[in-house]
This record gives sequence, structure tokens and C-alpha cells, in this order.
Amino acid sequence: MGLNMRESKHFINGEYLGSIAGNTLVNTSPVTGEQIGIIHDGGEQEVDMAVNAARAALDNGWATMEVNQRVALLHRLADRINERFDEFLEAECADTGKPFSLAKHVDIPRGANNFKVFADMIKNVANEAFTMPTPDGTGAINYTIRKPKGVIACVIPWNLPLLLMTWKVAPALACGNTVVVKPSNETTLTTCLLGEVMNEVGIPKGVFNVVVGRGRTTGDALVRHQGVDAVTFIGSTDTGEKLMTAAAVGVRDVALEMGGKNAGVVFADCDMDKAIEGTLRSSFANCGQVCLGTERVYVERPIFDEFVARLKEGAEALKLGAPDDESTTMGPLISASHRDLVLSYYQKAVDEGATVVTGGGIPDMPEALAGGNWIQPTIWTGLSEDAVVIKEEIFGPCCHIAPFDTEEEAIQLANNSPYGLAAALWTENASRAHRVGQKLDAGTVWINSWFLRDLRVPFGGMKRSGIGREGGEHSLEFYTELQTICVKL
Repeated sequence: MGLNMRESKHFINGEYLGSIAGNTLVNTSPVTGEQIGIIHDGGEQEVDMAVNAARAALDNGWATMEVNQRVALLHRLADRINERFDEFLEAECADTGKPFSLAKHVDIPRGANNFKVFADMIKNVANEAFTMPTPDGTGAINYTIRKPKGVIACVIPWNLPLLLMTWKVAPALACGNTVVVKPSNETTLTTCLLGEVMNEVGIPKGVFNVVVGRGRTTGDALVRHQGVDAVTFIGSTDTGEKLMTAAAVGVRDVALEMGGKNAGVVFADCDMDKAIEGTLRSSFANCGQVCLGTERVYVERPIFDEFVARLKEGAEALKLGAPDDESTTMGPLISASHRDLVLSYYQKAVDEGATVVTGGGIPDMPEALAGGNWIQPTIWTGLSEDAVVIKEEIFGPCCHIAPFDTEEEAIQLANNSPYGLAAALWTENASRAHRVGQKLDAGTVWINSWFLRDLRVPFGGMKRSGIGREGGEHSLEFYTELQTICVKL
């Protein structure tokens, strides 16, 4: 591909291809607003080619390759990503605008490591075996084996493009599936670059395929293609519902990680320094564009004023700037349209009577950055629980802080949401931590931390935040079919 070209083509059967119809999209920098490249806009023809290539690779030996050989290839893949670390870093930050300091410690190393984690996991999965009596007295043995599910469509969002793409692709490939990846048309560079690395390390052609373009064309064609055996998706709940409807035709399996309106609960007995630092990260990291981020913060009344004042101080100390500036701690939003959306919520908060503690608009930026999608980190207080910005996911650098008086009230407030992806709980009382944590309706509850991820444990959402669990053996459940073999003795 060549990063200097900034041209994102489809990667199909080991080759980079332009769109047959010649349609392209503009790739725009979130930092400056300037064009940094073009993206080929695919459709049904490119999707059909990619799915057929994936099917051929599946049938030609990837599914039946000896596990240790497949594991060795995936380890080499992870090593090669790290060897080309700077290229992946540059590409990821060019697409997203996030600071190098964030991407070099999270996105790139964790994106690479996903391949090693799931490769090692598949080596150590035991099959079940049971003996049973039979009427003739000779008995029988039942045992299970795991078989690849087939061709997997991976539909990936723009907020953590490499990390979330490999979170899906790594277990799929480790289990012997082949994939067709549809990255967001906002962030295509690292997904396309990975094709080069696949070829370099000897992953067979057709095992990893990429189709780029718009969701309503390329993405829709992919999830509707009857050559796809399962669909895994990260994105908004509205889009996930449409994807699930499409996948129902042909009865394809789905794994959906969708929206969140996550709560943070801060008790008066917390370690205030830890709670402030953690809430700053969970509310403003990646410019608030994290599905696990905290947009609702509930603070026990005795420490409410101090917490608000200190979080305000921390938010105002964030340094907005260019990704390669080591002092930058917050980048821009992904696009002008998303900034318009987030700003509309900022206005709704004011219209509904919020007290704007800090932020609420567009910051002044140096001339070289003035065309970017910059927005102020924003904190509100004073809204009722039925306010729009309390109920709807915003996906920007903002949070509302409200007081509570009792443990029971805190639990009720935190659970008063149609979403249930994650929650953060801050208390030094171990008994309370376990008691309250278990009562929160969220797939993941962090106690005195945020964004700690052990890839062996299940991850997923409750309610409108998704369907299914991935991580550890839970990923293997989605990416494989269990078959029972019964042997009469």
C-alpha cells in the first residue's frame, strides 16, 4: 500500500485492488481538516470477491492446518507488527488524531498482542469426553471437537481501529476461520496496512481480506452476503439492530458490542486522588470516544463539591494539540459531522438547565490546527435524570455529575439506563465494593480502576449494549462450532 500514498484499497486474496466502479472517498485529517488521502468505495462486487477468497482459503487448508503451525504464524504476525511499530503508529494517529502517547502505549502494542493471546489460548483448550452405558453392556464414548465456524465478517468502528479489529480477527484466525474485515471509512489505514504484514509472514492468501467503503453500501453488502457464516460487530446500537436483522436471513450467528451510557459511582470513603484520576481518564480519554467511557458520574454528597472542583481542574489541565506533540493529552473528535453531533448535545444540556462547570464549546487552537475537529472537555451538573444528555450516549469528552445520599440510591441511579456495558466504582470499603459491584447492571464493573482488561475473562454488554461475550474461552464459543462424536464400543 505505502503509507506515503495514503491510499486505502481493498485487500482481497493477498492483493490490493481498487474499486471496480472507480468510486473513492476523501480521507480527512481530524487534526487539521485537510485531505490526507483517498479511500476506495467498494460494493457488492468487491464484497463477493472477498467472501469467495475467504471461502477458498478456508477450504484449501487454513481450517485444517495443524494448530501449532497456525499459532506460529500468528506469533510471527504479532512480532512483525511490532517491528513496523512506527508505521502503524503514524497510520493510526493520522486517521484518528489521537496522541502518539496514547496510541504507542495502548492501540499498537495491545493490537499486536491480541494475536499472541488468542493463538496461545487455542493451544490449551481441552475437548470434553464422557463414557456412557448402553443396553448391551458394551458402552459408548462421547467426545467433542471444535471446528471453525467458517467465513467471519468483522465490522469495526473508528475509535480504536487496530486494537478492536485485532480483538475480532485474532480469535477468528486462531480458531481456523477466515475473515473479511470492513473497517470504518473514517479509519482504514492500519487495517489496510495489516494486509502487507499478512503477506510478509506467510499467512495464506484469502485468510485475511479487507473491503473498504461506506457502511450503507460496502458494510451492508457484506453482512447480507450469504457466503458469510457469522458476523461480529462493534458500533452503535441502532446500527447493530440493523445488522442483526440482516444476519437473521440465513440464520447467521452474531456477536454485538454496542452502545453504552456508563456510570461511575464514587463513595465518600474513596481514595479521592485515584477517583479523580480514573474519572478523568474514563470521561476524556480518546476525546471521550470510548464505548467503555463514563458519561454519568454519581458522587456521595459529603464529597460532591470537592469532587466537582477537582475534576474541573483536571479537565481544564488537559492539553489539546497535535498527535506528535508529547505534551498533548487529548486529540480531536473523529470528524466534523461527529463534532456537530456532540455540540448539539452540549446545547441540549444548556437548554435543559445544566450548569456548565467547564467547557461546552470549541476551543481556540493555533492556526495550523484550526481546521480540525476540536472540542472542549465538558462537565455539567444540575440536570434531572430524564434529561437527554443523561439518557443518550454522546460519545464525546463530557460527563454529568450528580450527588447521591445512600448506597441504594447510587445503585438505582447507575442502573437507570437502557444500556449496560460497563461501570466504575470507587470505594475503599472492600465489602461495599463487592456488594455494590454485583448489583450493577453492567457487563464489566471496575473497582478502583478503569479500562483494565484481562483477555481471559468475558467481555460484553447487558441490555441494549450488546449480545454475547468474547474473551478467553468465550471468544472460542463464538468462533467455533462444537461437534459431538459418539462412538459405540
